[in-house]
Parts: sequence; C-alpha cells; structure tokens
Amino acid sequence: MSQTSRPKRIWLARHGETDENVAGRILGRRDPPLGATGVAQAEALAARLQDAGIAAIWSSPLERARRTAEVVGTALGIEPVILDSLIESDRGDWEGRIVADLARDSPALHAAFLAADPSFRFPGGESLAEQRQRTRSALATVAAGPMPALVVAHAGTIRAALADSEAPVPPESALAHGAAVELPLQATSG
Repeated sequence: MSQTSRPKRIWLARHGETDENVAGRILGRRDPPLGATGVAQAEALAARLQDAGIAAIWSSPLERARRTAEVVGTALGIEPVILDSLIESDRGDWEGRIVADLARDSPALHAAFLAADPSFRFPGGESLAEQRQRTRSALATVAAGPMPALVVAHAGTIRAALADSEAPVPPESALAHGAAVELPLQATSG
C-alpha cells in the first residue's frame, strides 16, 4: 500500500505539566518551563509511543511543548520540528489568572470557553475560531510530511483539532499532560 493510499495518523500530545499548571493558572502564551513531573510525563509519553512507528515530531514553539518534544524525540531518535502555528491560543487578559477565579468572576464566559463555543473569544485575545483556522493550517503541514506524526502542543490546540474533525471536544482539564490522542486523517488521493 502506498503512502498516498493509506490513512494518515497524527498523534496530538499535550505538553508535560508546569508549576503554573499545578497552580491552576491559564497559561496561553506565557512560557514557563516543565516541572519535574512534566519531564516524567514526557518520558512516559515516549515509552507509550515507542512502538507506534512515529516518523516525525512537530512542536509548538513554547518551551513546555519544545521540551516535551525533545524528551520524546531523544527516546525515539527523531529531531522535533518547531511549527509556529501550533502555538497555544492568545488568551489575552486571562493569561496568568487562576481558572477557578475566572469561573467565579465570569461564569457565562467561562462556560462558553469550556463548551468550545466557536464564537468564544478570550478577552483581549484570540477567538477559538481563529485558533481552529491556525491549527487546521498547521495540521495540513504536518499531514504533508512523514507519517505517522506526533504533534506536541497544548490543550487549546488539541481541542481545536478535535472540533475541526467534528469529534467531541472535552474541557481542557480532561486532557492530561503528557497524554496523546490519535487523530485519524483521510487518506490523500493521487
């Protein structure tokens, strides 16, 4: 079966945990490093994907994703490629804030965010629709490369990809750090 006639597979992995994640903060484009637990999660991700036949690793430019991709890449013998369009959403005024405070102070807006309402926009930041468009473009680049591929990014990126594939979109808190979701893509023709 040729590369163009078989289904392409992309694994979407959330970066390992940071201390700010543990504190319940919205990160967005803030760039904290992985904590010790995050490094261990990246190592466990590499072990789970050892026999998945990963041919390429792509990463968001943010440190937490890059470091996760480096740990996995070292274990699998693959040099990660940074793809700027995999960056987390610009969360504007929410960046650095505690999620529980946002839920209390802006319950309707927080509920729209949790539900992945396509009309939702982070106050002072990016809309979910804009992130979906950017993620769609990034995944087209990934799909044109070697398969299967691992994408190390963020909960927002994974939710955008799931929404675009018409899969159920879980709240960000349901996407574990260092966990991967397989996103089957249609085989390309030609």
